[in-house]
Amino acid sequence: MAGLTGVNKSLIVFAALVVVLAGIKAASVIIIPFILAAFIAIVCNPFIKFFARYKIPKGIAVVLVVLIIVGLGVSLGGLVGQSINDFSQQLPEYKVQLKEEFVWLVDLASKYNILINKEQLINMFDPGKMVDVATNMLTGLGGVMANMFLIILTVVFMLFEGPMLSRKIHMALDDPDRKMKQIDRFLESINSYLAIKTLVSLATGIIAAFYLWILDVDYFVLWGVLAFMFNYIPNIGSIIAAVPAILLALVTQGPLVAGLVAAGYLTINTVMGNIVEPKFLGKGLGLSTLVVFLSLIFWGWLLGTVGMLLSVPLTMIVKIGLEASAEGRWVATLLGSGEDDVAKN
Repeated sequence: MAGLTGVNKSLIVFAALVVVLAGIKAASVIIIPFILAAFIAIVCNPFIKFFARYKIPKGIAVVLVVLIIVGLGVSLGGLVGQSINDFSQQLPEYKVQLKEEFVWLVDLASKYNILINKEQLINMFDPGKMVDVATNMLTGLGGVMANMFLIILTVVFMLFEGPMLSRKIHMALDDPDRKMKQIDRFLESINSYLAIKTLVSLATGIIAAFYLWILDVDYFVLWGVLAFMFNYIPNIGSIIAAVPAILLALVTQGPLVAGLVAAGYLTINTVMGNIVEPKFLGKGLGLSTLVVFLSLIFWGWLLGTVGMLLSVPLTMIVKIGLEASAEGRWVATLLGSGEDDVAKN
């Protein structure tokens, strides 16, 4: 009977999870702007604390932060939007040139007795589709940002309510004396992870854009924004972000510049991902490569473009939350890279 009860309990939990996920997907139009607003609010919260150190009233601090966000968003959005439009118009021509370069590589391989079926290989591996993936994600994010007023309004209320969140959770869980320290650790871990990850991603995007500008690669601002956003996806994201810039450099400036772009992206992501980021984030928040890939697919299916870009932060929030409870710690271990658990043992 005990085993049957355990099975029934697992089935009920699984069924409830399916219902919740179906509800989230059905209400994604409302949930996506809310998640994006929560992400922006968490990232901006350290700036509110910074202003508070200098005795600046909270209302003024929130207004200043929101004005900075809106100013940067509007100016950068206009620039990136124009770049996307121009790039989209040139995309058919770029695709034709990419296929020509691809055919040239196949012909070169045939000279060394490496026989490859051109048509079959191009149908299986169309380099133009890689560019489509990146540009479609940017376009999809632009569609979400059409609700900018709703997102900014939600951010304002979240910034005002932020300091009360921890107290409300303690009261909701019947812990008025704040004895459950794991709640505070959970909230602090989410805040620090998202804030540091955003700063590292911002630095990655700026360095990538500056490097591409030096090499005179077209649409360098667009590729810098792409590098910034895709840096939230470890391992896979840096590859996806690099592909359009490398292929464009190959088409417009030849193999040498394309090789320099590839080497530059490899250096930037190696330094930022293996030296800078671990120094500030530590290794205790690691996810396995398989989990990163699966979370990209899962959150992308559930929440679209925003889900794909925030797949790792969302998975990290789930992992940190599971680590805070004894019942869910085993799931958090499965999500992790395993290195920390080995070190502990």
